[in-house]
Amino acid sequence: MVVKNLYEKVADRISGLILEGTLKSGDRLPSVRKLHKQLSVSISTVLEAYRLLEDKGLIVARPQSGYYVKQSLAIASEEPKLSDPPISISTVDTSLVARIYGDINKPGIVKLGAAIPSPEILPVAALNRLMGKVIRDRSSLIHSYHTPEGCQSLRQEIAKRAIDIGCYLNPDSIIITNGTTEAVYLALKSVTKPGDTVAIESPSYYGLLQTLESLHLKALELPTDPKYGISLEHLATALDRGGIAACALVSNFSNPLGSCMSDAKKRSLVKLLDRYNIPLIEDDIYGDLYFTENRPKAIKAFDTRGRVLYCTSVSKILSPGLRVGWIIPGCYQTEVKRLKMVLNLTTAIATQLTVAAFLNNGGYDRHLRKMRQTYRVQMDRIRAAICNYFPPQTKITRPQGGQVLWVELPGTIDVMNLYDRALEYQISIAPGMIFSPSKSYNNCFRINCGLPWSEDIDRAIQILGALSQQQLANKVLTSKYS
Repeated sequence: MVVKNLYEKVADRISGLILEGTLKSGDRLPSVRKLHKQLSVSISTVLEAYRLLEDKGLIVARPQSGYYVKQSLAIASEEPKLSDPPISISTVDTSLVARIYGDINKPGIVKLGAAIPSPEILPVAALNRLMGKVIRDRSSLIHSYHTPEGCQSLRQEIAKRAIDIGCYLNPDSIIITNGTTEAVYLALKSVTKPGDTVAIESPSYYGLLQTLESLHLKALELPTDPKYGISLEHLATALDRGGIAACALVSNFSNPLGSCMSDAKKRSLVKLLDRYNIPLIEDDIYGDLYFTENRPKAIKAFDTRGRVLYCTSVSKILSPGLRVGWIIPGCYQTEVKRLKMVLNLTTAIATQLTVAAFLNNGGYDRHLRKMRQTYRVQMDRIRAAICNYFPPQTKITRPQGGQVLWVELPGTIDVMNLYDRALEYQISIAPGMIFSPSKSYNNCFRINCGLPWSEDIDRAIQILGALSQQQLANKVLTSKYS
């Protein structure tokens, strides 16, 4: 654990106000003497804090005038454009993912590549207390087999909260799973057979690609906008040509782009798929992590024929380790239930009851509000650091929720080379090609914003930026003298 100096703590406090928007671009900061009195710290401490903020590109000193929030901070890096994958059917090979996972779990790694929440952000103590109570009060039940659908109290809580996503559900329409991964697996297994082709976003979450590979399914990558999601025009063309068995996507704040489809687009997507009788597997694991005023609706909210199989979990919000997710399979309920029984019969009852208790006791909404605020600030800080340290041509997404950023580097940069060099400094990133069956996006990477901001994070991004600048400079020299 890094012990911070007093001036670093002062700098963190001011940078937090800047990145939260309390102090806006062009605002004048308190004078050195005023801040010295307000915070009861020495003048030299304030000066060191201001110098640190200058070095980070957050503030600027104006002679005989004072310190100001840097004007350029309001002008974020350009965003990536609509993706342009090869629109051809691909066999899925995710062998590179195993290597990435192995590297992430090495001791001392700064895990910028894994989209996981930090335990510091999760309600670990509250969940532990609730689980202890469940174990004491329901000691016989938790050691027994339960029904494949899952415990009634949890399904009731989920049904209550489904109003927030635009759905009005009967608890009996819900099946509890071991996380979203199992929910998506059951959904795909229910509506496809080996050799079928599934239409997906591009780039697309590598966990989905692993599931496609395990089920011997092929993928058709479709152009996707970092803001608005999958291209319906390209999807319509693919459906018209035939050969698509299903569509699978992350509807809200997708991983890795962070895109979020509008209600109108979600409605149009459902109508389009209904026209061709194509089922949709919807992963909405990030939907509750919105930074805007209201939670975006699920695609499931516009489903009138039961062809949308809605999948989600508490893994990104409460606990990855509890492995509690669920699926609303619509007209595929019977087949999903049958497969659940074959696969593992049921999900552990102790964790189900723990999540049900947390959802019921009122703590969930308070926790969500805090988590959303934390992620928004962390995402702003990481984006600002990337703007400060990386080559000027770097493009960064601007999601309105979720926990990941997609970074597009100048086209000559090889991200696998950057990945290997970063590991030498104990830093992991998620290289772009693991999000594509065609191994596209070799100048892109995903970065996790689920870790609390720290000097270690700032230093890691600074190193990544320096390595990118170095590789770009070497490419220019090679081109010039070749």
